[in-house]
Amino acid sequence: MDVKLIHIPKVHDVRGSLAVIEGDCIPFKIARVYYLFDVPSDAYRGGHAHKEQQSLILALSGSFEVVVNNGSKNERYLLNKPNIGLYIPTGVWREIENFSSGAVCLVLASTNYDENEYIRDYDTFLSSKQS
Repeated sequence: MDVKLIHIPKVHDVRGSLAVIEGDCIPFKIARVYYLFDVPSDAYRGGHAHKEQQSLILALSGSFEVVVNNGSKNERYLLNKPNIGLYIPTGVWREIENFSSGAVCLVLASTNYDENEYIRDYDTFLSSKQS
């Protein structure tokens, strides 16, 4: 599926920790950054795939689960550390759920926003995987 956890380099001392994303730390150039917060615990986000975009999802605070599907297999990842991100390549369906109180989900994206680049219908997504 090529979905994988990426460990972000961090430095820790008595003052706390610092994580840095630069250079080839992630497998794409960042074009857009956005974040989700104040998501109710019973809500979910995502529910789409991308035709071109690659993403890295990080739990900056709290925790949540990311369910990914490549058209034939589901995998579930718990994100709860701000220096471990989930890399999602192009063409993978994702849903984000089970947000803890105070969770902040940061997404680094390889493309600028373009609604035409999204696949929002699950059946259309599955059909795209058959070709």
